[in-house]
Amino acid sequence: MLAKFELKNIALVDYAEIDFTEGVNILSGETGSGKSVILDSINFVLGAKADKTMIRYGTDECSASVTFILSEDHPVHKLLADLEIDDDTLIISRRYNLEGRGGIKVNGLSVTANMLKQITSHLVDVHGQSEHFSLLKEEEQLGVLDGYFIDKITPLKEKLVPAIAAFDEVNGKLRSLGGNESERAIRQDILKFQITEIENAALYDGEEEEVILRRQRIVNAEKIINALNAARAAISEDNGAADAARSAYHSMGQISSLDGEYDKLYARLDSAAIELEDIADSIGSCLDSFDFDKDEAEKTEERLETIKRLKKKYGKDIKEILAFLESAREEYDRLVNFGKLSGKLVEEKAALKKTVYEGFCRLHSARVAAAKEFSRNVENELKELGMGKARFEVKFADFPEFENLSDTFTSDGVDSVEFMFSANLGEPLKPLAKIISGGEISRFMLAVRTQTAKAQDISTFIFDEIDSGISGVIASVVAEKFAKIALDKQIIAITHLPQIACMADNSLLIEKHEEKGKTVTTVRNLSKGDRVREITRLVGGTGASAAAVAHANEMIAAADAFKEKIKNVK
Repeated sequence: MLAKFELKNIALVDYAEIDFTEGVNILSGETGSGKSVILDSINFVLGAKADKTMIRYGTDECSASVTFILSEDHPVHKLLADLEIDDDTLIISRRYNLEGRGGIKVNGLSVTANMLKQITSHLVDVHGQSEHFSLLKEEEQLGVLDGYFIDKITPLKEKLVPAIAAFDEVNGKLRSLGGNESERAIRQDILKFQITEIENAALYDGEEEEVILRRQRIVNAEKIINALNAARAAISEDNGAADAARSAYHSMGQISSLDGEYDKLYARLDSAAIELEDIADSIGSCLDSFDFDKDEAEKTEERLETIKRLKKKYGKDIKEILAFLESAREEYDRLVNFGKLSGKLVEEKAALKKTVYEGFCRLHSARVAAAKEFSRNVENELKELGMGKARFEVKFADFPEFENLSDTFTSDGVDSVEFMFSANLGEPLKPLAKIISGGEISRFMLAVRTQTAKAQDISTFIFDEIDSGISGVIASVVAEKFAKIALDKQIIAITHLPQIACMADNSLLIEKHEEKGKTVTTVRNLSKGDRVREITRLVGGTGASAAAVAHANEMIAAADAFKEKIKNVK
């Protein structure tokens, strides 16, 4: 429900705060008072295109915000969660300046215009001079029809879900086997080449590190040999480190028995001498084994180049290359043995596709039946709304034969519908979006909403020009339909007809007056007395006319009685 609307520096409005309630909210006022400004401002904050001309003269920026109270099961919660916005109270604010720049925030989080429209499309439907003509969109019309017959359509869709899931799983397995014969042959050749290339390389995990180390030793061979020779000489030559350690060992041997500490040093010197002699032998072994020729250097470079080339194709390291090889072998085996593996899957796919198609047929039949009833009821609603010659029909696209059914579908089925409309006797039915006039569309929307309101996710309907071209009895019918829809949805409407205004659960008056040398528009919620005065004005009387006041009170009383009656019926 739209609970609060605030606007600042828009057209003639300096600042206004409007509180809406559940049920029917009616905005009225003198011609030119600024009623259209209110709806334009709501459209602005809901995502309509911004225009610099809406900024109040003498100011640099305009802004508007709306506050929605959401039920726990409202479908917009999932979308808000996906956008990391989650709250039972939803506040949307938007600003726009003379430089053509602005900003949009949802519960304080900045969002794009597209994100905003995704959110508000689940909250409000505006009928009138706006961009929110959801029922004119062909892609929305199937959902409207399903919503009308929701108790029968939804179970049919739900029964399709497991069959479609099973079909998708089997079809996915078949695709993993390689597609059609030509695709499989091409894929086999590619895999065979890749497998052969990797196998011929005979890689093993850790080899790259070993080859890199060997290359480093080859590149630094002279430096390594010189260092090893110098180290061995320092240890093994006469008077070298080994001789010095052995000499010290013998010296300590003369006193080792005199003190325990001397004996420990004596033992350590023996170990040091032995360790130095062993180190010298190990250095010698390194020198003896250090024998790299030009041929080995070239082979090392070639091996590194092979590893580098395979890494570019199959993985960041040898471990990934070997994993790719294993996967390629498995896929190659599946392709070679396709006939054995696919036979059963092909049979399962055909059976499941038939099951799904039969479900689509049942769904189609239910929709066709719903469309006839829906069309008839909408036409009856239109007659009550003063469009006695109007005709309405739901046109279905040709239903596909089983052989032409693609492998991609959802539980919504394969139906495509278009709403066809004719407002006048003798005129052929044509697509609704192409021929319906601005004066007709609000009443058409009202006729449809009366039939489908309970099933719609949208919780707030806004009507502009709903009373264009009507009066008297038809105006009363429109008011009664508002009241019926408002049992489940919030209605916000602008009107100049007393029959509609008196049905309000919440009355708001839009006024224009001069203030500090400027013309300003204000909006205020009407008290009971103010409401009677406004109905009196709309009837055409004056505040001083007792008859007009009495008539206004009678109309309000009749409207209240009607609302009480339909509440009891519900």
